[in-house]
Amino acid sequence: MNLEDLQPGDVVFAASHIYNDGGIPKVPEDKLLAEPGTRGVIVETGHLEEAPDRKVYLVRFEDTELNLGPPTGCWPEELKTAN
Repeated sequence: MNLEDLQPGDVVFAASHIYNDGGIPKVPEDKLLAEPGTRGVIVETGHLEEAPDRKVYLVRFEDTELNLGPPTGCWPEELKTAN
């Protein structure tokens, strides 16, 4: 499945290490949010005002106890559709 076809509720996996860049409140900046292969669910898709030509995905990744973490903005290159 192509990332462009994904909708909210679809499962994705982290393709790389994903850290908080400071955009998630109450989470320390530079905290590791997902390691490669971590499963997540798309919450929303859209575009940033600063980059209207690039799609961004809001994803909640599972932790080691399978709880969903905070919504995290991800670029397409940070995600994959199969583990």
